[in-house]
Amino acid sequence: MRRPVQTLLLALTGTGLLHVALFTDLYLRYVKAGLRPPLIVSGVVLLLLALAAATRGGPRPAPHIGPGALSGHGHEQPCGDDSDHAHEHERLREADQPHGHDHTGTPRIAWLLFLPALSLLVHAPPALGAYTAARANTKPVAVHKGFAALPAASPVPLTLTGFTERVQQDRSRAVAGRAVRLTGFVTPAGEDGGWYLTRIIFSCCAADSQTVKVRMYGRQAPPADTWLAVTGTWHPRGTLGTRTAEAALDVRDARPVAQPVNAFTDDLPLTPS
Repeated sequence: MRRPVQTLLLALTGTGLLHVALFTDLYLRYVKAGLRPPLIVSGVVLLLLALAAATRGGPRPAPHIGPGALSGHGHEQPCGDDSDHAHEHERLREADQPHGHDHTGTPRIAWLLFLPALSLLVHAPPALGAYTAARANTKPVAVHKGFAALPAASPVPLTLTGFTERVQQDRSRAVAGRAVRLTGFVTPAGEDGGWYLTRIIFSCCAADSQTVKVRMYGRQAPPADTWLAVTGTWHPRGTLGTRTAEAALDVRDARPVAQPVNAFTDDLPLTPS
């Protein structure tokens, strides 16, 4: 890979990072919101490296070894040594010739780096969804010793994690008979035709993602990855307020919604920008 191409790759990658981090919300598909500043800094650094590579001069030519250098710094040697010096000069001249390939070049596989660099500008990789959620680790539910009273509003907006914690740990059984509203995307439950409302949660980035799921009853499964705001009541299964209770909902209403900006947290949804 020639230096101009390497420079172009640096510039494309830096521009792509700045594009997704400064002018769109696409970076939230891959990392937490708190990592936006490091992404911006990385993009700037890559552009500066590209600029430095573009303005840097080419490699200096190798010094030419003349016949005088082979004959003792220009001093004449005895005639009997002429053939030895001629052979030595010929050997060095042949060593200076190119061999048909460059040992200092970048491996050809480096050309594949253009694909992710271009994708950041042209077509960003899709966000994680139902396929990943069906195979990802389930986020452990934190232990709570007490819960605040639920607001009087109906339905009560809750996160999937908050609903699960109340179902399995709230001894006051505050969610019994209460209409709640949960927001997430559809993940098929398997061959039985059931489905989960799901959120994927980033601890840092997509590589360490975990899921939280609530089983849905009473409604046929919508298409996978559909974002829904679901209203319903706890589906009685197990003893409410204990670990035997299933985090499940009897669906009364399910309405499609746009994917929220904070899709990869388990916070209440924020309206897309």
